[in-house]
Amino acid sequence: MNPVISTTNPNKALWEKGDFTRIADTMRESGEVFVASLGIRKGMKVLDLGCGDGTTAIPEARLGATVLGVDIARNLVEAGNIRVKKEGLSNIKFQEGDATDLHELKDQDFDLVVSIFGAMFAPKPDDVAKEMVRVTRLGGKIIMGNWIPGDPTLVAQILKISSAYTPPPPEGFISPMLWGVESNVIERFGNAGIPQGNISFSRETFSFDAPFTPSDLVDIFKNYYGPTMNAFEAAEKNGKAAELQQELEVLFNNQNKSTEKNTTSIPATFLKVTVSVF
Repeated sequence: MNPVISTTNPNKALWEKGDFTRIADTMRESGEVFVASLGIRKGMKVLDLGCGDGTTAIPEARLGATVLGVDIARNLVEAGNIRVKKEGLSNIKFQEGDATDLHELKDQDFDLVVSIFGAMFAPKPDDVAKEMVRVTRLGGKIIMGNWIPGDPTLVAQILKISSAYTPPPPEGFISPMLWGVESNVIERFGNAGIPQGNISFSRETFSFDAPFTPSDLVDIFKNYYGPTMNAFEAAEKNGKAAELQQELEVLFNNQNKSTEKNTTSIPATFLKVTVSVF
């Protein structure tokens, strides 16, 4: 039975605000490439945490894993289940859940826990680490993909620019970007009982690929990505929406690597975290 999650949860409200599937559509190819590197075998049991509509969860299932996708946003869970039905996959399902409290999931139940730009946005990072460790079987692995604070590539810069236009966060707020700092990751998993030697890091790249211009991609972030939507709402009130639009247009156009007209390919660097659970 799924837990009842309060609609007043600010994290839930943020990710249900827009329609992240519009962003995820530009990330599908990178999702498949990344999953292909994880060594997934038929019959493995995989938890994809903060799964969205399945950018990595569905490729995991295509490789033969039994996959549970968990996300806090109801609209993304529904979208994921629609995608699964269209593909005719019977070895994957999506359900609502909170990465800080996975009490409906059993201890040591998954061979692999994957969270790509998902669990990093949940509050209470120590609880998130403990829950991921708890549900991973001994001998299993946890793989996270986390954006890196101050990184010059796309997503870190979107979030940095957006934060300059939004009111300061509430007292006690812990930036999700701290999951992109190795020392914080080591501390959080250390608090969950994982020794530093069981944690490794690498820098990887996800690309945002779209058959339209960088300016069109800015509009998708503006209209469908919760953090950017909030930034534009705040900027409108301060008469700075045009300024924010201009900053993002410059960012997206400068980082576009596509050489074809009216197409976009923007790489974004992230921290890949691999945790071995013993």
